[in-house]
Formats: sequence, structure tokens, C-alpha cells
Amino acid sequence: MLSNQLRELIKTYPDFPKQGILFRDISPVLTNPKIYGMLIERMASDLIFQDCDALIAIDARGFLLGSSIALKVFKPLLLARKPGKLPGNLIKKSYDLEYGSNSLSIQKDSLKPYNTFAIVDDLLATGGTAKCVSNILKSTGKKISGLSIVIELSEFNAKASFDFPVSSQIQY
Repeated sequence: MLSNQLRELIKTYPDFPKQGILFRDISPVLTNPKIYGMLIERMASDLIFQDCDALIAIDARGFLLGSSIALKVFKPLLLARKPGKLPGNLIKKSYDLEYGSNSLSIQKDSLKPYNTFAIVDDLLATGGTAKCVSNILKSTGKKISGLSIVIELSEFNAKASFDFPVSSQIQY
């Protein structure tokens, strides 16, 4: 079963990036082409990708998943980047994490051709990054078909705060 294989591969690093945080690292999944391929197949089969015009992946591990899924479902991929990484006219929003704060930017012109987006990232904890992307999209009148993630940290119950479906492959 894929979820068991993912649990075996995903590493947990205590106290990273700061004291009290358990960092879940998907890097070992990426080094296993068989499991990574199975993960992409499973994620790409979610209905949220049928109901979207484009995908938007969150910096940085979301890019690895989003690019593979976008190829699989044959849909455009846009990027939500951290500060200072994108040129042009940007829409920028700040957000809080369980261990700090940051901001994300999306190129305004890249959004114009599309109305409905599926958001892709590696992990959902408090939901700060996904909410940030959601707020950017909604501020421009766009819709969200759902959020696709590998890992959901259930203790935070972040998916309850979204008004769109959240699909995770494993929960901790």
C-alpha cells in the first residue's frame, strides 16, 4: 500500500527548523522512482485536477510535485514563489507558519487566462501557505478546485478552514 511505503521513506527531523517542530522530509521519496511515480499517479488521479484550468505549485517542494502532476494531467503550471524570486507585476500576500512568517508572490499576468486552480504542495500543517495562495487567487476573482498534498498533519485540523476539498496521501 502506497501510504505505508511513504511512511517508511519519509524522514522526521525533530527540532527543525526550530525547537519543537517535527520536520517531515519527502526527499527520500524523490530518490525512489518507483514510489515517486506511484505517488504522482495517485495524486494526479484526484478529481480536483479534472475540475481546474491550471495548477499552482507552492515554493519549493510543491514545484517538484506540481510539475510532475501538470505533465500527467496535461495542464498549465503556475508558481507561487517566496520573496525576491519572480520578476514583473506581482500579487503578494504574507502568511504565518507554525515557526515564523513569510510571503508568497504570483505573477499577475500568469493568472489571467485561467479561472479555476488546483493548489499543490508537499505538506499541510497550520495551512498558512495554502491559505496565502487561496487568498491571492480569490482576491483576483479566481476559483479553487482543491488542494493536493502528500502529508497532512492532522493535529492542526487546517483542512477544516478551507472552503474547497483537501486531498492528502498520508496523515500524521
